[in-house]
Amino acid sequence: MNNKMFSGYFFFILIIFATNWLSTEAQKCNPSGQLRGKEPPPGQCNQGNDSECCKKGKLYPTYTCSPQVSKKTKATLTINSFQKGGDGGGPSECDNKYHSDKTPIVALLTGWYNKRSRLGCDAEHDYQPPCPNNVVDASNAIWKALGVSESDPKWGFMDISWSDAQLSGFLQFSNKN
Repeated sequence: MNNKMFSGYFFFILIIFATNWLSTEAQKCNPSGQLRGKEPPPGQCNQGNDSECCKKGKLYPTYTCSPQVSKKTKATLTINSFQKGGDGGGPSECDNKYHSDKTPIVALLTGWYNKRSRLGCDAEHDYQPPCPNNVVDASNAIWKALGVSESDPKWGFMDISWSDAQLSGFLQFSNKN
């Protein structure tokens, strides 16, 4: 094989490698900024469902993106109250209403449904820190429907895969990654 032919193959392989590397890099969702925590006013941070309160001065990462949606999008399912006065903070973004914890509800991070950041450490977010970029919040009813008991160590925080089941109008979950 002559040097020109070898150089051509080498260059071709280099282009394929670079394309794959750039494609992988483009799928990463890196923090878009930081938010400095504020001390919540007394009694203003609901710690139900093991929720954390912001720590004064601590830097929290914020995101305007979430991982690429696929047939099996990996995420962390967390428990969240969608009731007024619950640890979820404000009303639902979809209908601007509160919902009973007995109602099966899930909430995707704003990076997955409208490319916005989810901030925190304020009254609207119950003085809780911003979420990581791969969280799906679920009501108590969803956890019970999945058959996870409150005594199970997975209760409230579980690795899942989800897909958008557009024909049926709801999200399908699998806790088998």
